[in-house]
Amino acid sequence: MKKEIITAKDAPKAIGPYSAGVRAGDFIFTAGQLGIDALTGEFVSDEVVKQTRQALHNLKAVLEAGGASLENVVKTTVFLRDMNDFGAMNAVYAEFFTENFPARSAVQVARLPKDAAVEIEAVALVSGQ
Repeated sequence: MKKEIITAKDAPKAIGPYSAGVRAGDFIFTAGQLGIDALTGEFVSDEVVKQTRQALHNLKAVLEAGGASLENVVKTTVFLRDMNDFGAMNAVYAEFFTENFPARSAVQVARLPKDAAVEIEAVALVSGQ
């Protein structure tokens, strides 16, 4: 099985030695996406709502660069700096995933890269395969 590295011009560049996405066979595995604006390289806000929205836009960009979309997502993992932000994150998440929901895990972690409020990763099935 061939491994293909995915880069997305509309998503922030990786901040370490990893790829934004990897296509392996019929699947795309994304790195965790933060609420960082691709143009400025900065967080859009310190608020979980705005960071969640941007993280999902970034996730969408990576998936599209690999030939998939949010509709192809089969699993997400959401990392939160504070589980008290779950409701706010979930409301934004529901704007992007409206039916045929992917499986999801959500956990509170001790700390996220760059002290982010939220990080979201996904596994997607590539359409047409």
